[in-house]
Amino acid sequence: MRLYRKPMDDINFFEKVYQVARLIPPGRVTSYGAIANYLGTKGSARMVGWAMQACEKAKPPVPAHRVVNRQGLLTAKFHFGGERMAQMLENEGVKVVDDKVKDFKTVYWDPSVELAL
Repeated sequence: MRLYRKPMDDINFFEKVYQVARLIPPGRVTSYGAIANYLGTKGSARMVGWAMQACEKAKPPVPAHRVVNRQGLLTAKFHFGGERMAQMLENEGVKVVDDKVKDFKTVYWDPSVELAL
């Protein structure tokens, strides 16, 4: 089920990414590539990463800490200032060991599955 107020064609790419990221439940994570695939732009995981880097002032806030790489690595941790990304995930019940989500497949949230019509 797609939960957008405007047709997707009327929203810029970064805002589309933010809308999907805002739907990730606490205690779950997804990948840059999964968001790109859901938006129909498979292969643009890097652009999703750029959107996450630019989301600091987005309203409402974007839970960028819930977006990791396809292996569960916290590749954006330096944007959060050290261990903050891991701490935010752990506060939600996601275990992180050596900058990698433990039990990644268990906490993985795939928007193509979770938001399917």
